[in-house]
Amino acid sequence: MNQFKYSLDNKRYHTYNYYLKNKYHQKVAKVALNADFTCPNRDGTKGYGGCIFCSSSGSGDYAGNVHDHLEKQFQTISQVMKRKWPECAYIAYFQANTNTYGPLDKIKKMIAPFLNKEDVKGIALATRPDCLNEEIVQYLSTINKQKDVYIELGLQTIHEQTSKLINRGHTFQEFLDGLALCRKYNLEVCVHIINGLPFETKEMMIETAKTLGQLDIQALKIHMLFVVKNTKLQQMYENHEFNMLSRQEYIDIVVEQLRYIKPEIAQFFWTIFLHYYYTSFLELFCLKFVSNLSQKTLTYYSWLVFLHHTYSVSISP
Repeated sequence: MNQFKYSLDNKRYHTYNYYLKNKYHQKVAKVALNADFTCPNRDGTKGYGGCIFCSSSGSGDYAGNVHDHLEKQFQTISQVMKRKWPECAYIAYFQANTNTYGPLDKIKKMIAPFLNKEDVKGIALATRPDCLNEEIVQYLSTINKQKDVYIELGLQTIHEQTSKLINRGHTFQEFLDGLALCRKYNLEVCVHIINGLPFETKEMMIETAKTLGQLDIQALKIHMLFVVKNTKLQQMYENHEFNMLSRQEYIDIVVEQLRYIKPEIAQFFWTIFLHYYYTSFLELFCLKFVSNLSQKTLTYYSWLVFLHHTYSVSISP
């Protein structure tokens, strides 16, 4: 018997899986796609090299093959998912780089093939707060009347010194402005943060969650920092410039963060206990929290998921 309001499997937080099934009344999975965008902190507009934790693919390592057109990417990945979930529906998730950083015509062309697909329930765009403007957001609001539109808004931290260190190239105020613009047009926003960024303390990470818990957001995605080959972060890690969180440290921080997140905000986690960088495979450990959060103790179990670089499976915890 399920004891908790926002869970289908007795988790004590509002699971993303619950949110999707409650809304669409079926299993829904995200298909991660690569629409060949870039980022302003990568192309020289606001910096070079991108965020220090991103590979050259701009967080699209496990999205579709950029050399394939978007419909082929979608077909390839969704067929893999369908073998596991035959009745599954999908969200077309434009994941790699910043998917509103370009002319409106390119964004329209990117989205158009998925608007009339019956098995596509929504469109999700990964982006940055400084790459949203009135014209683009207004267009997305018109699409939102036909297909649900979700903005996956990268923040990572509220702390300006960390943001500069990781080469984000935008301020927290720009994040607040971008969030306000999305909500002005009734677009749902999922904010991404990272626990374990170099030199951040537990108190700083909790402050990030506490601040977001007071804002008008609809979902929160919590990542644990992991080290990718051929990045600035790899160099820092190998030079012993910062310490990675242990599993227990990460768990303790997330449990504390959840205290400050409003119950109606959907929460999901990419939890990666990996001190070494990957090549073609990434070991992803997804924790299921089944704890009594009020006592700050929990039991958990994890499973290992192998994702080849030619596929991407966005799994709801």
